[in-house]
Amino acid sequence: MKHLIILATLSLMGCKKSELMNTRPFAAEKISQTASFIIDENITLVFPLFDAFEERKWEPSWNPKLIYPETEVIEVGTTFSIDGDNKEPSCLWRVIQFDPASYFIQYFVSTRHRDWTISVKCESEAENTQTKVSVTYTFIGLTPEGNELNRTHINQMYQQDLQDWKQAIDNYLFAS
Repeated sequence: MKHLIILATLSLMGCKKSELMNTRPFAAEKISQTASFIIDENITLVFPLFDAFEERKWEPSWNPKLIYPETEVIEVGTTFSIDGDNKEPSCLWRVIQFDPASYFIQYFVSTRHRDWTISVKCESEAENTQTKVSVTYTFIGLTPEGNELNRTHINQMYQQDLQDWKQAIDNYLFAS
């Protein structure tokens, strides 16, 4: 009886059975990619550059707006926003893992259309004279638009396998 009422209601609303049968629920997509690069400097100088506020030193367009805590300190729970573009006017960021002893930080980022994590792991190389930096982005679409934004963003982000990050960090560290 319940099914008859639903079908009758949908018929009165002008829906055709064929439209109902073709309606498919949204399917969220998850995509992930990692790239690594080497910085010719000690890990104790390199790892802090992935702190949300220290990143301004090597990426001049980076402008986080602190929400929590009251001072620019990195800890689990540090929350900030950044301005986006027309499709995503702002992004909310939160530190979800921070282990300076193992040189690891992970951010969770959220917008209306998608969520993602950014994981940065640094490892000492060549008798502490180099640092291997591994960066993983993992995106999950919350809407069809989010799925498309994720595909576009990951392709753009990893087009140069983060060698643009390496170059920017090298420019900061070694500019004289």
